[in-house]
Amino acid sequence: MLRSKLLIAALAFAGSVNAAGVKYAIDPTHTYPSLEFSHMGISVWRGKFDKTSGSIIIDREAKTGSVDVAIDPASINFGLQAMDDKARSDDFFNVEKFPTATYKGKLQFNGDKPSAVDGEITIMGVKKPVRLTINSFNCIAHPVLKKEICGADAEADLNWSEFGMKMSKYGEGDAGKVHLRIQVEGIKQD
Repeated sequence: MLRSKLLIAALAFAGSVNAAGVKYAIDPTHTYPSLEFSHMGISVWRGKFDKTSGSIIIDREAKTGSVDVAIDPASINFGLQAMDDKARSDDFFNVEKFPTATYKGKLQFNGDKPSAVDGEITIMGVKKPVRLTINSFNCIAHPVLKKEICGADAEADLNWSEFGMKMSKYGEGDAGKVHLRIQVEGIKQD
């Protein structure tokens, strides 16, 4: 009788842990938020951030979850050192004063898969709502790691002028407008 009660209690506990969702640590070697923006109305600059950390929690049964990501703006990489240096300066990300950008949000589901994240991004100490549209989402059993990994591709638009970036006012038409693309992979935590 005691064993039965212990087994029932253990199963109930396991069910409650599963109901709270599964945590995935963001894989920094496979996660690269990138951005693109108009360069004075004559071309498009593209860059990515090389250092990202955080976690994602997914509760498939409840169709909920959360995203908590930290980005190192000093890791910006345009493939041109002069542009990287300019982006780190106080004209853009001001990385000396603001060494971290964050995004925190709640997953929205369409059927069985996440389709969007409603959250807030903080850049240069300014927090603004940003909805990420998830274009693709998939989970597999990783053949090498022997753990489940999930990956997604998401995107959103924002305007740097809302975060106080000095250089966002230059250019024609789309000055300040930025398109974000986020390639992310997470590894299931035990």
